[in-house]
Amino acid sequence: MIVLVTYTCRPGKAAEFVNAIRAEGLQEVIRQEAGCLQYDYHQSLENPDVVLLLERWDSSRAQERHMTQPHMSRISALKAEYVELSKVEKYQ
Repeated sequence: MIVLVTYTCRPGKAAEFVNAIRAEGLQEVIRQEAGCLQYDYHQSLENPDVVLLLERWDSSRAQERHMTQPHMSRISALKAEYVELSKVEKYQ
């Protein structure tokens, strides 16, 4: 399963958003979850306020389990601080 999340961050805040996630070790914790095959953030070259998150999971069940993990509440708090809009696309 592939999940693409497009974050439109507050002006000038995209790098801070990604850096906060990395600094707190959240990306590495998520990468260690059962079923996680890839979890990478990419900042757009055309629009520096846009960040793409590419997730690959071995099943939709693993991705659903991921969303219930305790560290996801911290990700939600960071999104509330830095992100204006999120768009989620899922592919099997």
